[in-house]
Amino acid sequence: MKYLIALLLLINPLTDLDKIAQVNKLKKDAKTAFNKGDYSTAIDKYNYLLDSMQVEDDNIKLNLANAYYKTNDSTSAANSYNNLLSSKDKVVKSVAHQQLGIMTDRAKKFDEALNHFKNAIKTNPANDEARYNYEMLKKMLEEQEKNQQNQKNKDQENKDQEKQDQENKDQQNKDQQQQKEKQDQENKEQQEQQNQEGKEGEQKDEDQQQKDQKEKEGEKEKKEEQKPQEGEESKDKKGEEEQMNSISDKLKEMKISEEKAKMILEALKNNEIQYYQQNKRKPTKRKDPDKPDW
Repeated sequence: MKYLIALLLLINPLTDLDKIAQVNKLKKDAKTAFNKGDYSTAIDKYNYLLDSMQVEDDNIKLNLANAYYKTNDSTSAANSYNNLLSSKDKVVKSVAHQQLGIMTDRAKKFDEALNHFKNAIKTNPANDEARYNYEMLKKMLEEQEKNQQNQKNKDQENKDQEKQDQENKDQQNKDQQQQKEKQDQENKEQQEQQNQEGKEGEQKDEDQQQKDQKEKEGEKEKKEEQKPQEGEESKDKKGEEEQMNSISDKLKEMKISEEKAKMILEALKNNEIQYYQQNKRKPTKRKDPDKPDW
C-alpha cells in the first residue's frame, strides 16, 4: 500500500496542505494501530512517514523504536533507540535511554542498564519511570552485592571452620600419636624392668641354688669327715665286745658264777668306757715347751 501511495504522489504532486493532512492522517493511523496492538501496521506507517514522506520527527522515530520493541525485534529496537541518543529533544532522548536501560536489564547487563537509567534521569529529571527503574535496579544490585558478600563471608567462614577442624583433627591425631608413643615407652620400660627383675630373680635363684649346693657339699664333706670317726668308734666298740667276751670266757674257766661274772664284766665295761672317753678328749691349749709336762 505504501508503494501505491508513493506512486500516486509521483503522479500527482501534493500541495503543502495536502502533505500536512496526509502526514497527520498517517500519524493518526499508526498510533491507532499501535494502541490496538497491530504493531506491524504501525511500523509500516512510521517507516513510510520517515522514508517516503521524508518527515523529520524524533517522536515518530521513538514510536517506531517502541513498535519494534513490542514485536520483540530487539536488534531493530536497540538500533532505533541508539539513533535517538543524539536527539536534541530531551524528552525523546531520556525515553531512549530509559528503554535501552530496560532492554539491557533484561539481558542481565545490570551495570549498563543502571548507566542508561542514570542518563535518562540526568537528561530529563521529570522522567519518573526512569528514576523508579534506577532506584529498583540499584537496590537490587546492592542487595545482590550484599548477598554475594554474605555468601563470600559464609564461604570463608566455612573454609576457616574446615581449616580449624582439620587443624584440630591433626592436633588430636598428633596427641593420640604422642600418647601412644608415651604408652609404648612406658610399656617398654615396664617390660625392661620386669625382664631386669626376672634376671635378678633368676640370678638370686641361681645364687641360692649355688649356696644350697655349697651347703649340701659342705654337709656332705662334714659327714664324710665324720664317717672315719664313726668307723673308729664302731671298731673300738667291736674290740671292747671281743675283749669282754674273752674276759667272760676266762671267768667261766675260773668257775665264777654267772651272776658274779656279769657284775665283773659290767664294772670292766664301765671302766673301759670312761677310759675311752678320757682318751678321746684333746687339750684346748697348746703346751708350753718351756714348762715340764708335769
